Amino acid sequence: MLVGIALVLALLIKTFLVQAFSIPSNSMQNTLQIGDRVLVDKLTPWFGSEPKHGEVVVFHDPGGWLSESAVPEPSGFGGAMQEALSFVGLMPSAAEQDLIKRVIAVGGDTVECKRGGSVKVNGKALDEPYLFPQSTPCDDQPFGPLKVPEGRLWVMGDNRQDSLDSRFHQKLEGGGSIPVDQVVGRAIVVAWPPTRWSALPVPDTFAEKGLASKAATGAPAALGVAGAVPLVLWRRKRLLNSAINQPLVKG
Repeated sequence: MLVGIALVLALLIKTFLVQAFSIPSNSMQNTLQIGDRVLVDKLTPWFGSEPKHGEVVVFHDPGGWLSESAVPEPSGFGGAMQEALSFVGLMPSAAEQDLIKRVIAVGGDTVECKRGGSVKVNGKALDEPYLFPQSTPCDDQPFGPLKVPEGRLWVMGDNRQDSLDSRFHQKLEGGGSIPVDQVVGRAIVVAWPPTRWSALPVPDTFAEKGLASKAATGAPAALGVAGAVPLVLWRRKRLLNSAINQPLVKG
């Protein structure tokens, strides 16, 4: 009985509140390193908040970003166990196709980056101290200017020379942008390993006039965050003790 209740609670937490994701690639260095576990806030969107400039978000593959051949097919008893445990968030799901990037521009913004220059949003150059030290803003793949369609996001990795982000998917629907409804949630903290504990705040550059995100509709986002804080802290403690619930995010 208690086991059943625990499984139901684990499923509810994973589905509606917070979820841990493991980082398997270099695309978000140095903000995130391979092996980091990040906690993703899945509650705030229920209060009407949409992703904002500068946030690090986890999102489902909108189609064409990841190779289907990279998804292993579970088989046999081991496969059945993995499917069952991943259903309640106790193991990574072999079928999940998620990525993690930083939101650079939102619907209605004009974004561009010329070789040797900075990323510009609505004509304003971004100061990007979070970029990987050996990385340039966009020298390997300049783009724009282009307008992000409403209801979509332009996302980029912090390690620009090792990130297949919006720049490389401009021939797909949305011109490289991703749908807001494919976002799983915002990564809010690095929870593991202990030496990497840190929050993932929005960089100051995104607070400049003309870059601030539109006000969220519905209940204030702060309400969702306030409600999520105790749950996030409780969940973080659980994660540090067990190091489980680690769906992979890629590229």
